Amino acid sequence: MAESGTRPDEPERFPRQGNMSSKQDLIQWENTSVETCTILSWLGYGQEIIQARRDAYREIGKLLTARVCGEATLIITGSKGEGLSSYLESDLDQMAVNNRVFCLEDDVKSSAFPGEITVLRSLSRRSYHGHCRLLLERLDTTIHSYVHGAFCDDGYGRELLSSDLYVNNWSNEDLTEGEVQHERAGPSIPSSMSGLMHSDHVHALHYYCPNILSKWAARPRHWPPPEAVQRVVSLGAFLTPVGFKGSEYQHVEWRVCFNAGEIELISNLSDIQTKLYVLLKMIKNDVLHPRKKEVSSYTLKNIVLWMAENNPQA
Repeated sequence: MAESGTRPDEPERFPRQGNMSSKQDLIQWENTSVETCTILSWLGYGQEIIQARRDAYREIGKLLTARVCGEATLIITGSKGEGLSSYLESDLDQMAVNNRVFCLEDDVKSSAFPGEITVLRSLSRRSYHGHCRLLLERLDTTIHSYVHGAFCDDGYGRELLSSDLYVNNWSNEDLTEGEVQHERAGPSIPSSMSGLMHSDHVHALHYYCPNILSKWAARPRHWPPPEAVQRVVSLGAFLTPVGFKGSEYQHVEWRVCFNAGEIELISNLSDIQTKLYVLLKMIKNDVLHPRKKEVSSYTLKNIVLWMAENNPQA
């Protein structure tokens, strides 16, 4: 009777064979889940190797930053920065954040920033959610020519920083020996070395937006813990040079991104949640993409993070 799941003094609602079958199915699914987790660990998706990859790519970012003498902060983003792909498994996503240009949200005073910093003011009105235009507020005399050459008139005598011109200017950088540059893809400038190593380079800007970050930090959640939330806030936001597809201001719009914060959030997922994310990406690459390309890794990431935030942790 214990196996059937009913008490001796109450009638059985379902046949015993059905209950036994359900229990056996549950055990089979649990065993399959355990085996899948074990195999994923063998394939390089265990917590220790993932953390080792994160640490390695974080150090690479620091070394690249030192090479440009702090003019920009280099961050390895995407699956490499998250530690979820091996050396040649996917492209290397690099984000170079200009340290001599800061973009400010409304109500943030530019006087708080040193005089040698170029200050831009974000204009989110008449732009799609998650995008803005950048109005020049203060120009530094030593601004990089690729940045200076990306300003355009907004029709009212004010200067906007064009996202299209910004990407086009940076695409004129000198290539290293053996490097081949490819056609622009959104905000990134793709390139390859020896036909094997593929990289996506994005030139981004710092975005100081305390109101946006504080609203995110204050909303009710089950996950991540408060200390992780504060780390995400401290990592800040960025603007990448790509507008909303179909917008009349697409060529001068910039997209708000939280790449460093997303890496921190992914690192706070449990082992099971991380492997679920990896499995979803495998399904996307091997099953969905040959048919439909609308589902992106970014979409899957947000689904996993949203589920983690809105459900109690075991």
